[in-house]
Amino acid sequence: MVVDGSSGVQACDHYHRYREDVALMQRLGSNGYRFSISWPRIQASGKGRPNPKGLAFYDRLIDELLAAGIQPMATLYHWDLPQALEDDGGWLNRSTVDAFAEYAAIVGDRYGDRVEH
Repeated sequence: MVVDGSSGVQACDHYHRYREDVALMQRLGSNGYRFSISWPRIQASGKGRPNPKGLAFYDRLIDELLAAGIQPMATLYHWDLPQALEDDGGWLNRSTVDAFAEYAAIVGDRYGDRVEH
């Protein structure tokens, strides 16, 4: 137990506080921000139709970064394979590569007009 009652239950909340985060980056003089796009947030099962709310979050983040003069630099995969694909063999299963290509195309089509890197 911590004296002031704080805990690590909610370590960060970039999803809800991205505007504050971007404002802080701007005050610090950052000219670029590397962030990861969460594949499960875009396609929970790793395949099929994308989640509109997940796509909309990254639209808001990217637009906020650009408005602040900060170049968005997106990473497509950072150790967050959708659980259904992991359960089906993960990266050792060739179909995961095909699913990743589908996901990458969704992301590229959606954000390629605003994200250079």
